[in-house]
Amino acid sequence: MSSFFRPNLRRSGRIARGVAGALCLMFGIIWVDVSMLKGLIVIAAGLVALAEAITGWCLVRACGSRIKI
Repeated sequence: MSSFFRPNLRRSGRIARGVAGALCLMFGIIWVDVSMLKGLIVIAAGLVALAEAITGWCLVRACGSRIKI
């Protein structure tokens, strides 16, 4: 189980997730004015992406997907 939580992102993947997370947060904050539920979902996705960027661990990659990032 400990190998599941081992960092699995390189620098480029961390940067990509950080940028995606920041963009999701910005769009989510704007979108909350239009639709509260959709805005909160986008904000949650942004927070998850930022957490992945900070920790260097991606849930999708830990489950076995080998994305080229």
